[in-house]
Parts: sequence; structure tokens; C-alpha cells
Amino acid sequence: MKVAIVGCGHVGLVTGAAFAEIGHHVVGYDSDRAKLEMLGRGESPFYEPGLDELIARHHGANLTFRDNIADALQGAVAAFICVGTPSRPDGRLSLTYVEQATRDITRATDGPLVIVEKSTVPVHTAQRILAVLREEGKFPAIEVATNPEFLREGSAVRDMLQPDRIVVGIAGNGETESVLRELYSPILEQTGCEFIVTDLETAEMIKHASNSFLAMKVSYINAVARLCEKVGANVDAVVRGMSLDPRIGPHHLFPGVGYGGSCFPKDVANFIAQAEEFGVDLSFLDAVRRINSEQREVLVAKVKHALWNLEGKMIGVWGIAFKPGTDDLREAPAIDVIRAMEAEGARVRAYDPAAGPVAKAELPRTEIVADAQTAIEGADALVVMTEWPEFRDADLSRVRETMRRPVVVDGRNIWPVETMAELGFTYYSFGRPDVAAGEIRKTTG
Repeated sequence: MKVAIVGCGHVGLVTGAAFAEIGHHVVGYDSDRAKLEMLGRGESPFYEPGLDELIARHHGANLTFRDNIADALQGAVAAFICVGTPSRPDGRLSLTYVEQATRDITRATDGPLVIVEKSTVPVHTAQRILAVLREEGKFPAIEVATNPEFLREGSAVRDMLQPDRIVVGIAGNGETESVLRELYSPILEQTGCEFIVTDLETAEMIKHASNSFLAMKVSYINAVARLCEKVGANVDAVVRGMSLDPRIGPHHLFPGVGYGGSCFPKDVANFIAQAEEFGVDLSFLDAVRRINSEQREVLVAKVKHALWNLEGKMIGVWGIAFKPGTDDLREAPAIDVIRAMEAEGARVRAYDPAAGPVAKAELPRTEIVADAQTAIEGADALVVMTEWPEFRDADLSRVRETMRRPVVVDGRNIWPVETMAELGFTYYSFGRPDVAAGEIRKTTG
């Protein structure tokens, strides 16, 4: 089947490359000429594990790119809208690009075609797309469906090819469902995952409800970690005891500096705003956002507690991206933390395995280096911001020898407290006992 992808960002490019991998002919379109030039050379404009391999394998064959939307749509059975939906100041999403993509599609083809909305959008967006089709006289020749993405940066290729569920919202006749089932049939046959078919509004709601719930789990365990520090409990054991309850499970119960990225912050804000619009109180999600924001301040306070004064101190930072497996800096906690430490007079030397080059524009005062060891040479403290595997597996004895002072503030709780004590570190993390010069001390009060 031929598929058009309108918008070749994180969602669109991964979706298109995955469809090419399972045998479909995919044509990508994007209005960004610089991005298209990179894709035309077979290069990805961003880092995502496994994506370069898919592009290399299918580029010029099952995966091609066009700068003309009519060419991209020619012969396609479905056009996936994967454009950006940036947040407005009030938390609502801007749907300007979605509308433009819809109008571009309707003016470039008379169908038959299924427009599949895959960008993260508020409820009733698909109905607005349907209204444009009616306005242009293209419905029902062009049908509408919504197919929310559940792609995690750092594992997006795997999530697309091995999903835990595929959600499709449809309107109109059964041919729309048939097209989408056929598109996904190789994945369904291989994985046996559930193919959930709903109306348009329900499919749109599933996406925001899912991400808001996961964000809530992150902030919940961070609030619990704060309480653990006050009463002298250990959050690691608390998480273990909670996660064995199958109703709770272990996922997203990771205390630390909090979430970032393009999904959780934006989706939570939009869910709150949309609920307010319809008179529904989701104000408890305001606490989720507040706790998450405060975690960055809590981490900076731990650094100041460890070093007393930051002015003139050299601080090494490991990790700048908001999570491992990506070079995405959107809402990355490290950006705020580094800026706050620099505002206190600290000199910061930072390293990230993927995000270093793109971080230079965001952090002009920060020295971005090419490896983890250089970041901590002569440092007064190491601050861990992203839980990359190479940090977790680091030679801690060498780390201690390299630093001027063996002080570590761990924003992701990646090392056991006991290990850091044995090695003689002063070590601060979240919700666990502090270590002062190798001595474990309960944090109370």
C-alpha cells in the first residue's frame, strides 16, 4: 500500500520508516526544505535509536521524500498528518499546522483517501478536519480517522513496530477501518497486540488521558520521595513495596529531577485547559505540574547544600537531553538546572552522548565537552541529569580520582547509596539517605 506522511518530525519520520520496514511504499512530505535535503541524502535530522538503520535500508525504495504534497499524495490510500502542535501560553495546543496540512491535502487530491490524524491533538480536532472536508466538498471521497501515537523517544522505532496497542478512531463507513487494519496487519500478525477501534473523540481522549496519568505517577513518587527525606524512610524500598501490587506496578515510579520532553508537559497542560473549557475540574493535575517544576529547584538546592557556595565552583554535568536515547532538549530539566547554577556563579562543564551539539545554542555559557571524563576533570561536584547507560556503568573509582572533590548530586538515583558510601563519596540523591564523606546518614527534618 502507498502511504503519505505529512510532516517528517519525530512522529512522522518514525511512522513512515516503520511502515516502509513492513513493506509499504511511503512518501514523506515536509515544508522544511533543509530537513528534506537531509532526508533526501538519507540522513535523519534527529537522533533516535534504530531510525538511521531503517532509513538506510529503505531510502530510495520503500521510503522516498517529496517537496510537493500533490506528488506525495499521488496513489496513496492514506495520508498521516504528523505536524507539530505547539503549546499556547494558556496551555491549549496550536492547531494551525494541522489545519494547514488538512487544507493542503484537500486541495491537492480529490481522493479516494483516508486522512489519518496522528499528531497529538485535543478532542474534536478530527471533527474539525471533517468540517474542512465538507467545506471543500471532498467528503466522503476523503475520509477521516485518528490514530494517536504512543511513541517514546529513545524507543520510538520499537514502539512503532512492537506496540502494546494500536488505537484507531473512525467516522464514516467501514472502509476506513479496513484500510487501517490492512496497513497495520503485518504488525498485528507479528505481535498480536490489540487493535482498538473507537469513535473519533474516544481515540483522541485516550492519548491525553494516558500521558497525564503517567506524568501523575512521576510527580506522585517524587512527592513521596520528599516525604521520605523528611521522615528518614528510603524511597527505593517504598517503590519496591508499592510496585509488587499488580494494581500499581513499577512503571514510572522513578524518583528524581522529574519529567521533560515534548509530550508530558504539553499534554498535561492541554488536558487541564480542555477540561476547564468543558467545565470539568482536573485541577489535581496542576499539582502534578507544580511538583515536577519544583524538582529542578530541589536539585539545585542539593547542589548548594553540598558545596555551600556555587560561585567560582566547577561543576560537571552528565546528561543534557530530557531522557536517554534522544537528543531532544525540549523541557529538559538539565537546561533549567544548568542555567540556575550558572546564575549562582558556577562554571559548568557538561557532556551528553547525543545532545551535546544541539545543546550549545541553548547553553552558550556552558562548556560542552566530548566525553564524560573530561566533564568532571577537577570538578567540585558531579551532577547527574540523564540516566544514560554509560553513566550507570561508569568506573566510579576513576570518577573519584578525576574530581577535585568527590561530591555527587544524582538527579536520577542511578547508583546505590551503599556503593557510593563504600567509595568515600559525598552523595545526594532523591528520597534516600545522604552520604557524607563515605558515611550514610538518614535525612530527617
